[in-house]
Amino acid sequence: MAISLPDARQLPDDILEALRLRALHACESGFTETDVADVLGVARETVSRWWCAYCSEGLDGVPGDRTGRPVGSGRTLSDQQSEHIQQLIDNNSPDKLGVACPLWSRRAVRDLIRKEFGIRMPIRTVGEYLKRWGYTAKKPRRHARDQNPVEVRRWLKRTYPKLAQKAREEGAVILWADEVGVAADAFPGYGYARKGQRATLEVPKPHIRVNMISAISNGGLLRFMTYKGTMDAALFIVFLTRLIRGMTRKVYLITDRLPAHRANAVQQWLGEHKDQIEVVELPAYSPELNADEYLNNDMKGNVKAEGLPQDEEELRSLVQSFMQRLLHLPEHIMSYFHNPWVQYVIDSAV
Repeated sequence: MAISLPDARQLPDDILEALRLRALHACESGFTETDVADVLGVARETVSRWWCAYCSEGLDGVPGDRTGRPVGSGRTLSDQQSEHIQQLIDNNSPDKLGVACPLWSRRAVRDLIRKEFGIRMPIRTVGEYLKRWGYTAKKPRRHARDQNPVEVRRWLKRTYPKLAQKAREEGAVILWADEVGVAADAFPGYGYARKGQRATLEVPKPHIRVNMISAISNGGLLRFMTYKGTMDAALFIVFLTRLIRGMTRKVYLITDRLPAHRANAVQQWLGEHKDQIEVVELPAYSPELNADEYLNNDMKGNVKAEGLPQDEEELRSLVQSFMQRLLHLPEHIMSYFHNPWVQYVIDSAV
């Protein structure tokens, strides 16, 4: 790993003075000015100026003033303009500011700078500004446009805390549930190949797919069931029946608003088993608040790590093997709740 040195112009005066003395000592010891400059992180011309002054006038003649262009001078944007652009990026999406781009890319920031200040800036320069400001390129988190922020705040501040308190008082357990589908021909990883050539993935026949519903607690409990076809009321009732079987505590099951979860048959079944289980709905379009989503991501990212399955049974076996291993790893299950979006449940282990 290459070590990057800070710009010497940003160093305090006492540290610069120490660098001068070390540079002069190194030159006296026979090191070249270029080598000294590379090691100390200063310009070769600066070392040469120090050495020439020392040779002609002694230590008292070595210049102590700062030279060179001050850091930040000559930049296209002023500090005030830079701060303004950062505030706009942090608090808005591009489309809210009239920039035609779904994400804050370098092109989008370039267009924003032009829109705000009339400054035409090269894409490469925009990238340097973003790096200087502390921005890095990331895979975007999907966020539903129809999500209601008021409903989300209510869930975080009122609904869930009250539910957690109720569960503690009743000695109940809270579980987060979700469905996921795994396709045999999908692989989320990357592969290396020669420059100009594509990495090739040999895939099985299409439409090989296995579905699964699971439920987890922030105490490490896990229940799951694989199934064929689309989740409907009958399948959901089968899962609920299996879920409460053997449970010694009442279950509060947190789910999304899938129609199968809200079907009349499901509501009737829940009414008949209200002493054993209740279903609580998350805010609409808020998958990031469901810890079970992170189990799904983990499973899809690792279940085919050793190769793609050739048929449905092999795929089902891979999914079930992964989940069976998780049954014996409660700490790993608990780690899904460390995601920043679900840390609201960390202090409510029930």
